[in-house]
Amino acid sequence: MGVGVSLSPLAGAVAREGGIGVVSSACLDRLVSKRNNKKINTYEAAYEEVSLAKKSGGFAGINIMVALVRDYEDSVKGSIDAGADCIISGAGLPMGLPAIRPAGDTALIPIVSSARALELICKKWERLGYRPDAVVLEGPLAGGHLGFKIDQIDLESNKLENLFPPVKDMAMKYGDIPVIVAGGIYTHADIMRFLKMGANGVQMGTRFLATEESSATETYKDAVVAAKDEDIIVAHRPGSPCGLPFRIIKQSPMYVSSVKRLRPPKCDKGYVLLKDGEGKFTRCPAKESNENCFCICNGLLSSAGYNPGKEEPLYTVGTNASRVDEIIPVKKLMAELSGKVLAAAS
Repeated sequence: MGVGVSLSPLAGAVAREGGIGVVSSACLDRLVSKRNNKKINTYEAAYEEVSLAKKSGGFAGINIMVALVRDYEDSVKGSIDAGADCIISGAGLPMGLPAIRPAGDTALIPIVSSARALELICKKWERLGYRPDAVVLEGPLAGGHLGFKIDQIDLESNKLENLFPPVKDMAMKYGDIPVIVAGGIYTHADIMRFLKMGANGVQMGTRFLATEESSATETYKDAVVAAKDEDIIVAHRPGSPCGLPFRIIKQSPMYVSSVKRLRPPKCDKGYVLLKDGEGKFTRCPAKESNENCFCICNGLLSSAGYNPGKEEPLYTVGTNASRVDEIIPVKKLMAELSGKVLAAAS
């Protein structure tokens, strides 16, 4: 749950209830700088947020997107130095992650969408003297960036339950690596189903987006509660400048403006900038044209309340967001997901 949705209040609450709370590193320097009312760099922001998430006990880590090229290494270093229990990394294959800094007690966990991707990572990491501590298999029902081409999302072969067996086999081949499944997990029954299939755990986003401790704006949370099945779409042309399909609520103000070409091309945050011919971070499709891209940095920052009144928000959700009908505390949600209480029919 990138860009301000999962910060230390949410990650810490999950950790206290026995889960692994996960901070998002995306745009973290700006969010922490605003909170502290002073300039904080990427390393300092990752260090501070992980430390705060771990402060009340339990296990807490961070998700760092490979696509955030400019800030990737500093985010990794700050998180490891803060004692993150895990670094989860996707939106691209984290081929060089173990080489950035000795991980110590921090588990390094790549996100993949196929057995082939896991094998590529394992072979590369072997040469670096490291084996993944676990792997997240994310299916196409997840929110945000999806690791599939637009025409692959609805294929029967790409359902999470069908992706899982070959990934589990590959994980066994490389030393029985624990496999965590993600994308479309919603209920205790869903969790138990995949655990019985052999998964070692699950990763969830949308359910925790709609909690009291989530740092999403109230408008964002209300949009999730109001969303119907037909409101949840995979955005593509216009879509994310990262080039990956991106699941959102179609009424998101930034998406509406992008479809109607109401927002001029602009890039003044630069988190997904790529290097130009001189090796400088200057290139971003959303900076050059709004025909195929919306500005993911500004849109998601606004969804976390960073740019009130200045930039339109962009609401990303998983495919099951239409099932959310109320905002609840993490404690209540964790009790439901662990099977301690029965969920209301939905």
